[in-house]
Amino acid sequence: MFGVGLLELTVIALVAIVVLGPERLPELARQAAQLIQKGRKMAHSARDELRTELGPEYSDLELRDLDPRNIVRKHIAEAMADNPLEALTPAKPFTVPPAGAVPPYDVEAT
Repeated sequence: MFGVGLLELTVIALVAIVVLGPERLPELARQAAQLIQKGRKMAHSARDELRTELGPEYSDLELRDLDPRNIVRKHIAEAMADNPLEALTPAKPFTVPPAGAVPPYDVEAT
């Protein structure tokens, strides 16, 4: 999730037990769980409010769908499904100029 493995979690737990003490650790874990629950409730209420404000055509809106990476993946997948051969072939085939030919030169571009 955050790049934290099992070994790191074990070290964090041991440090927490040493620093906080075993008697205060359960209460802090309970408070952390309540904080996470409140965060989830806030996120769900924000999503539901957004859905109601946008109207019935967005009733199936998921916030994951608004991620730019997912949008690009979706459009690429749709383009591939529409015409897979057209999506894979280049618009203009590459040709090798003959030996000794002068390449095109744009005076304004340089």
